[in-house]
Amino acid sequence: MSSTSKYILITSVAGLGLLIPAAIGLGLFISDDLTVFSPYPALTTIPSLILSEGHNWGNAAVILPMLLFFLWNSQLFRGVAKVPRRSYVLMAILTVPSVISFVVNWKSGLQYEGAKFTVAVCSVNIAWLAFLGLAFARTRNGTTSFGTSLFLHWMLFAWLGWYAFPWLREPLEMRFG
Repeated sequence: MSSTSKYILITSVAGLGLLIPAAIGLGLFISDDLTVFSPYPALTTIPSLILSEGHNWGNAAVILPMLLFFLWNSQLFRGVAKVPRRSYVLMAILTVPSVISFVVNWKSGLQYEGAKFTVAVCSVNIAWLAFLGLAFARTRNGTTSFGTSLFLHWMLFAWLGWYAFPWLREPLEMRFG
């Protein structure tokens, strides 16, 4: 197997692996109800609601994190290890609205989902963002391996598909289909 083929295979498998956290985030494996493990992240929930309208294609939204990962990281298919500057910018841009989202939706999260859910999901987001922030900071000035870059980007897109911007509003009356 050539070096290029190896990178294509590894990146493809990693991207396909993003289907799992995205499906868990939408409750496709656990239950159709909002839970701490299935917090309905905005990246998949909003498209799922749109695709469910009269078409019953809502579950197709789980492919979004994978597609975005492939589009964002096309350099990984070539084995490029360097973390692109745009990834640092994306991380910073996503962190700010994530914090704002929790501040703005905290009261409704407590009202509709309860303190246990809201605190748990917020805590997971804080931990995930802290991990990503530290990992991005470590790679900023040094040389990065292909595996590190792949893992770092995979974790970023897994967060987007599983926990980022969770549903902290009035309950959804429909099930995803």
